[in-house]
Amino acid sequence: MHHTWMRYLTPAPVHHRLGLTCLGVGLQHGELPPVGPRTLDHHVAVVVSAGGGWLQDPHGHRHTVTAPALLWLTPGIPHHYGPAPSWDECFVDFTGPATTAYTELGYIEPDRPVVPLSDTTAARATVARIARAARNGNPLLEVETGAAVHELLVALRRARADLTPDGDPVLHALARDAFQPLTVAEHAARHGMTPAELRGAVRRAAGRSPKDYLLAIRLGRAKELLATTELPVAAVARRVGYHDPAYFSRLFTRRVGTAPARFRAQQGRTPPGTRDDHTPDPHDPPTTQRPHAT
Repeated sequence: MHHTWMRYLTPAPVHHRLGLTCLGVGLQHGELPPVGPRTLDHHVAVVVSAGGGWLQDPHGHRHTVTAPALLWLTPGIPHHYGPAPSWDECFVDFTGPATTAYTELGYIEPDRPVVPLSDTTAARATVARIARAARNGNPLLEVETGAAVHELLVALRRARADLTPDGDPVLHALARDAFQPLTVAEHAARHGMTPAELRGAVRRAAGRSPKDYLLAIRLGRAKELLATTELPVAAVARRVGYHDPAYFSRLFTRRVGTAPARFRAQQGRTPPGTRDDHTPDPHDPPTTQRPHAT
């Protein structure tokens, strides 16, 4: 015996331009029939929270599925899978131009049809929200479900069993040392890795090269310093690891799209010295004090 609830959507062309659109959502558990062999023209994320089974890839190889796990069903790639009697799944069908970027960043993994997860709680909560939004008569249906697909991809990325809840330890170490004048090879040596091994680890964890990852951290910090302090541009450059201010200015302009001094002028909202490194409590967000009426 099995229990199934599904809802399929037909977004308009304008909704596809939002980047990701939800095409369907469902929850199933119990003794489910095998799926496929079949080939789809869109993506499906299948979150298995209980039980197990198998998935057969296009080459005929059978992968064991043991919950908690994620199955990636990707467009144009044949798949065939069989749940065991205790299988419990939820799934979301989706498509859109943003799937290309999410794949490049490693959030969607066509070459990894079975991904072990550490937990499915957050992903299932997001799928449940999509299911609620998919009710008939919801005027925000397509936009709300599409936005939630973005959240689902983040939740699934965070739940990957090969990463800690806060991300990859290698990334934490790179972020800690980002402002030191170290080459990629020197960063790799600190971890007992070859540069190629470091590149592979960062690509899997962050979807970019170590050089790009470090550069993003440096430029992010430079933006903060420009926006919230009166430090000269040369001092900002030194703070983020560049001893040649002219090189820093060229790099900043090329990557950010505007020169450091102009960026500072555009951001001239925050009084100097008011930067706060404290992360706000999501349950107690900061508020703006309004002056009392006189």
